[in-house]
Amino acid sequence: MARLTALAGGVAAALVLIAMPVAAHEHPSGITDLVTPAVVRLEAVSHVEITLLDHIGELRHVERSYDIPFGAGTGTVINPDGTIVTLRRLAVNPNDVAVYAANKIFAEHHKVKIPLDYTKHKLSDDLLNHHLQECYPPKTDTATCIVNVTTEITAFPNVSPPSQNGFKVKCIKAGPTPDSPAVLVPVTPAAGGVGMPTAPLADKVPEQEGSPTNVAGFVGRPGPNVQATVEIAHLGKGGVAGEKGRSFADPEKKVDEPVKLGALADKGLIGAPVIGDKDGHVIGLLVGGGKEGRMIGIREVTGILAAAKVVPRRGAIDTAFEAALTRYHTQYYTEAAPGFQRVLELYPGNAVAAQLLKTTLAKRGGPEDKGTKQAAVTPARSTPLWPFILAAGILFLAAGGGAYLLWRRRTPERPEGLPEPLAAGPPIDDRADQTVVVRRSQSFQVVPQQQQVMTAPDSAIKYCTSCGMRLGPAHRFCGYCGHPIET
Repeated sequence: MARLTALAGGVAAALVLIAMPVAAHEHPSGITDLVTPAVVRLEAVSHVEITLLDHIGELRHVERSYDIPFGAGTGTVINPDGTIVTLRRLAVNPNDVAVYAANKIFAEHHKVKIPLDYTKHKLSDDLLNHHLQECYPPKTDTATCIVNVTTEITAFPNVSPPSQNGFKVKCIKAGPTPDSPAVLVPVTPAAGGVGMPTAPLADKVPEQEGSPTNVAGFVGRPGPNVQATVEIAHLGKGGVAGEKGRSFADPEKKVDEPVKLGALADKGLIGAPVIGDKDGHVIGLLVGGGKEGRMIGIREVTGILAAAKVVPRRGAIDTAFEAALTRYHTQYYTEAAPGFQRVLELYPGNAVAAQLLKTTLAKRGGPEDKGTKQAAVTPARSTPLWPFILAAGILFLAAGGGAYLLWRRRTPERPEGLPEPLAAGPPIDDRADQTVVVRRSQSFQVVPQQQQVMTAPDSAIKYCTSCGMRLGPAHRFCGYCGHPIET
């Protein structure tokens, strides 16, 4: 019975699933909205405090401080705590800023012409030149300059209204070259809340040449006039040993993609996430510049994260946003609107969710809203009823069959033949004065104890007190039931 019911239930469930509309794919091709909320603008500055000890003439201490920008580009948040992956060139100044500060302070104080760069120069005046050389690093006991250099990196998130000051981050791990990945963490960890939106990281880079991708980043600080820049690109041939990153190449050869992406890297997309077109996950970071835009793969990124002991993960904002985004891109606007509203409750500044919510509310209930269309169709054109009727019939037959089998199992088997009749006693006296005849029933039980035989007072006729049959005058036992007769 249990097996039949389970089988019928499985068949019915299968028919119901067949009749239901097929769910749309998770993300349409080319989706970048999963990543763009987690993209940030990065601006790196070397802050230098320098004191010049002027021993020429009267001793003087000349103090100056300089902010020297050395990097501007794009980073990607990879966990709700605000951890960012980017390139070393945006986190570590490759130049010796102490040399730059020495040139600048000497030119300002001594009124001499010294190029403001990162090169050690010489002056024609021997005394000034001696003092200048003693100002350059490395520091010695006779140094004429005391220099303190710190790096200040500011991240500007993709929020609305835009953040004027951003938040400060610091580098905790970086690769050996300018185009190596780096890991940045907030200087002041966020307290409470659900954190920041994050970008999902892919497991590997697509191997197929010509695989479509998207590059997303900022050419300036996010704001009303600076939206995220998204550019389509295609992967070139897989890299080999000795090459730095994966190249780009348009399979139709209509656009010189390395040049296009190199120019975008110079404008601020350096370090930007390269997003796979299949599922919207980050497959690498944009590197290079000039006429050569390339990509370092996701394995280098996850490798530096592991070295920094940072685990990429997603948070509550991402879960709510992805659910709403799926409904939005499949044109179920009525269902998407509450999802985007929930995202904005968790992270009020989410610029992408705010923009999508605005579009969703404009299209909700309109001709493009599939949720409205599905509710408005007539019952005859909606989900067909025959699978449900068929499933109900199968369940009814299964239940009936099970009940029949259970009834058969519980009903006792009938005997194949009737029981043999009891053996007849002595022949009944058939005299004409017989007045009572009582037949013995099959269920009759013989009383074990002896009973007295009653005789009529006005007649010599005797009857068995057990079965009521008439007795003969000389009988000692009843001829029908065999009961003893006492006289």
